[in-house]
Amino acid sequence: MRSKRPPFPTASKSRKPVPPKRGGKPSTSTPTVTIDALSHEVRGIARVQGKTLFVDNALPGETVKVRYLANRAKFDEAVATEILESAPERQSPPCPHFELCGGCALQHMQPQAQIAAKEKILLDQLQRFADARPDEVLPPLTSDTFGYRRKARIGVRFGREKGRRGQLLFGFREKRSNDLTDIQQCPVMPAEFSGQIPQLRQLLEDCDEARHISHIEVAMGEDAIALVVRHLQPLPESDLARLLDFVRERSWHLYLQADETAQKVFPEDGAERLHYQLPEFDLTLQFHPQDFVQVNFDINRQMVHRAVELLDVQPDERVLDLFCGLGNFTLPLAKRAKEVIGVEGATELTARARENAELNRIENVRFQGADLTADFATSPWARGGFDKVLLDPPRTGALELVRNIARFNPKCIVYVSCNPATLARDTAELIQRGYRLTKAGVMDMFPHTTHVESIALFERG
Repeated sequence: MRSKRPPFPTASKSRKPVPPKRGGKPSTSTPTVTIDALSHEVRGIARVQGKTLFVDNALPGETVKVRYLANRAKFDEAVATEILESAPERQSPPCPHFELCGGCALQHMQPQAQIAAKEKILLDQLQRFADARPDEVLPPLTSDTFGYRRKARIGVRFGREKGRRGQLLFGFREKRSNDLTDIQQCPVMPAEFSGQIPQLRQLLEDCDEARHISHIEVAMGEDAIALVVRHLQPLPESDLARLLDFVRERSWHLYLQADETAQKVFPEDGAERLHYQLPEFDLTLQFHPQDFVQVNFDINRQMVHRAVELLDVQPDERVLDLFCGLGNFTLPLAKRAKEVIGVEGATELTARARENAELNRIENVRFQGADLTADFATSPWARGGFDKVLLDPPRTGALELVRNIARFNPKCIVYVSCNPATLARDTAELIQRGYRLTKAGVMDMFPHTTHVESIALFERG
């Protein structure tokens, strides 16, 4: 298929090109290139005069015209401006802000192609860094690709021009920039919030001191929507009244944050909690709007089911849950096991996990705060060993941790990962310690983004 028009809006001519790190200006040429493959950042890869070119908004098999963004020593970066021959996987980006907004990078790619690309990235990384391939590739976990995101931080900037109020900017950061994309909607967020963005923008426009607001955090439980308004200076009573009227009309929650701690101001019920449910396990988990929780509730439910299924916990077994957070995996595992120990480095999440255990009347679980980069094998809570282990580390992975885990010699380990590169590195370590990678697969936790979420099962060899 041939097209003379770009499949997305062209950037504003006033935008400055991204300067290269090594000096000099990006090339002003607009060559035609053929995209050969996708990178591990899900960008198109082409070759121009023998040099690698990474191309945003381009898919394998396409012929595109590009605009250079940066010239570097070993590779260049560009964006496709015209699609001459399009791939079957291409679609028109559903969001009108796609071309500028940095929140989503893959809306030009059909969802099934996105998840296939992410699965390939996972398997490629495992092969490259661990020389391993799972005995079984698990079916991807997928769900609705729009309306899924339950948490977000939206920037607020109120410019002034020649002493007069300028344009309100309300949105996410632009691609490759600290500037804000001014949004009117966000299709990846639930409609009950996205549909209110114009009214929220108007509220900020009407405020007397909106320039003191740096950003608004949005957190959505299954019971309510909460706004956390971060302000750098005290807000006048007039602005506070406007904010209160806005949330009261919608039965939302309102928090104000002047320093590190956010304070709830509405409703005045004292309960600083939202909640989500795991119906399969008859669990309700509460969280503060600023706590870490999985933003995709549907995929989270599928993920918890799969993790418990893979561990196959028996009633006489003792289980260790590392990076346990507020108990997302710990409490479901406790429904199956003799005892579960949840360990977390963030003390506020450990306290929240204990609250959730009490709320759900689960007594065969203990939560412990600990530095998970240190050797904890001799800690009192670790005595007695563990039959099975689940870990859900940050993007940096858990290299030191997997070395310590191996000393317990558990029957199996389930590793939930948000970074296939560190998962692959840690896989090599586990294989060296006598474990076999038996199952692995991807989970579409963040559709339309380049984030690759995965889960892997390791069994003692």
